[in-house]
Amino acid sequence: MRKRVAILISGGGSNMLALARDMADRNHPGLPCVVVSNRPDAGGLEKAREMGIDALALDHRIFKGDRAAFEAELTRTLEEYGTEIVCLAGFMRILTPAFIDRWAGQMINIHPSILPLFPGLETHRRAIEAGMSVHGCTVHEVTADLDSGPILGQAVIPIERGDTPGTLASRLLKMEHRLYPAVLRRFAAGDRTKVTIMGDVQEPGPGPG
Repeated sequence: MRKRVAILISGGGSNMLALARDMADRNHPGLPCVVVSNRPDAGGLEKAREMGIDALALDHRIFKGDRAAFEAELTRTLEEYGTEIVCLAGFMRILTPAFIDRWAGQMINIHPSILPLFPGLETHRRAIEAGMSVHGCTVHEVTADLDSGPILGQAVIPIERGDTPGTLASRLLKMEHRLYPAVLRRFAAGDRTKVTIMGDVQEPGPGPG
């Protein structure tokens, strides 16, 4: 029996599309059941519908800052769709411990850094400014500690001379689209063995400069 997967987004949903396209394989252990956005104007909603996936908006603004009420409605929606796995794919909301506890062991996220390096925001800029020779992304289980859950997969690319946060983010996004589906395949099958994807890092450039 395929696991029912809900994907939460806030924008264009490029990682959502990567996950959904991979799950189009009937041999995949996961099945997309719904895409939910906290923003009614999220472009990813229509993209999901075009793939035949139920997609709906749950506007956080109507809850007037009451995160518990918003999350209660979100959980009700996820349960209505029989959700067994929750994938955060650019979902720009801070989740409360109560919501995280409800979906503990069932919720995963992708973060644009090689965790535990650079949790939080502006990871591409921070990696360049730190003089890193490599950068990457991480898929991890979601826990109450920000970007600190068990690591399920990582992808690594070199930072090239002249990279900006924008160019680095663009190249890394392609790796995110490889890593997240690979991790979800294992996770949905009950396999938490770490996935590792290496970009062309055998002979990295001399770093930004």
